[in-house]
Amino acid sequence: MPKRLSAALAAVLCAVTAAAVLVGTRPVPAGAATGGFDFTRAQVAVTDLLSPWGMAFLPDRSALVTERATADIWRVYPGYTPTRVTTIPNVYTTGDGGLLGIALSPAFLQDQFVYVYFTSASDNRVVRFRWGAPNTQQVVLSGIPRGQSRNGGRIAFGPDGMLYVATGDAGTPVNAQNGTLGGKILRLRPDGTVPADNPFAGSPVYSYGHRNVQGLAWDDSGRLYATEFGEDAWDELNAIVPGGNYGWPSCQGVCGDARWRDPIVTWRPADASPSGLAYANGTVFAAALRGTRVWAVPVAGGMAGTPLAELQGRYGRLRTVAVGPDGWLWVTTSNHDAGATPAYGDDRIIRIPPVEGWPPASPSASPSRSPSAGPSPSPSGGSSPCLSPSPSPSPSPSPSPSPSPSTGTRSCEATIRFILSWTAASYGQLTVRNTGTLPISSWTVTFKVPNGLSWVQMWNGGRVPPGAMVTVTNQPWNGALPPGASVTTDFAIGWPGGTVEAPSPITCTAT
Repeated sequence: MPKRLSAALAAVLCAVTAAAVLVGTRPVPAGAATGGFDFTRAQVAVTDLLSPWGMAFLPDRSALVTERATADIWRVYPGYTPTRVTTIPNVYTTGDGGLLGIALSPAFLQDQFVYVYFTSASDNRVVRFRWGAPNTQQVVLSGIPRGQSRNGGRIAFGPDGMLYVATGDAGTPVNAQNGTLGGKILRLRPDGTVPADNPFAGSPVYSYGHRNVQGLAWDDSGRLYATEFGEDAWDELNAIVPGGNYGWPSCQGVCGDARWRDPIVTWRPADASPSGLAYANGTVFAAALRGTRVWAVPVAGGMAGTPLAELQGRYGRLRTVAVGPDGWLWVTTSNHDAGATPAYGDDRIIRIPPVEGWPPASPSASPSRSPSAGPSPSPSGGSSPCLSPSPSPSPSPSPSPSPSPSTGTRSCEATIRFILSWTAASYGQLTVRNTGTLPISSWTVTFKVPNGLSWVQMWNGGRVPPGAMVTVTNQPWNGALPPGASVTTDFAIGWPGGTVEAPSPITCTAT
């Protein structure tokens, strides 16, 4: 996507470009489920990001995603082109620092506050700004030690309405045990003041003895869990208690010493290097960087069951995992970071659907603590609704009953998007969306190769020159689409440089 073009914030609030990037994968084996999600049906929802790090969901169900290395915040919604919201000023991206975590105020619909954690020239800090005024920032917390590595960075609001901040020791292990803010989990009021019931009077410190915490999640009973990068022996999943000392740098992994809290799960760094963490359905999901997988760990009462690996090696390094207001599990890759090898389309956001009928209906089973969601974009790919400061009714999480065959319609629309560069990697993307009320089993798209390209080559034909019509039919694995669903596939183009006309007309026929 043309990522470095300026985008006015007002335009972001009221519209996003309709260009889908949703890709279906394997069929579902009978009974496939891990923690209530079907990892066999993972979908690539967003492509072409650069080191996405933090994620938070707006009331209209779109996500705000931070990019560590660019200091950009992008607004993304599956099936639409990401739109840049703003670039945070004064961010330093040396080492693993940069623009890291993001969170929305629990009262976002009223106060419109967005919180971000970033590395400055002198420290790591948390600031907040009002949606619509990103350049007017208020420092919530400063003075967190910064370094070339181990900068922490995850922020999240807990079920108690307090802001939790995960920090690292910034490369200085003694920070985890001394009076600095490094190597800690911190707890603050939304305005940055210290709650009276914190474990240490007048201090934001909630727990300490951490090396580098990058994942925070709460279970249904309000218990906090955190992922932690170890040094060279063990990575950890910890059940956090107020005032707990987790042992670093004197202890890694399970030490059996009453002075320190032992982790509930340990991994070898090559299998984990855990970053983001999410909770749903009695399970925490940890995104693993070196491990290139999602670890699903059953938890209850601060105890853990046997971890299960999903998506292993499939998408590369995984940074952030979150349960979206749509009930899907969202996972970001981190393949543009130092030492990694970006694949085609990186970095990406992957979505994993919930298993139908899971979890059982229960007031405590809701997977999301996000503010009430407003109306979502229409399946026809039109503009996103404007964000309103007043709450609107949440949409039903269940689809409406299917219309009878006599009253339903079968239709589709197609979108063509060209990804242009001065290299041989130029390509196009064709997105087909079911805009009818009935499922479709096949589709056919026609369009004219626009001037500005030297040729187009789809998977079911040779190179087609400018001015000629291209006819594209579905492949056996991507023709079936339920109402509202879409599929995106890449194709090759020749681009000598210069202006490319829009591919018009584009027609889509569904059966």
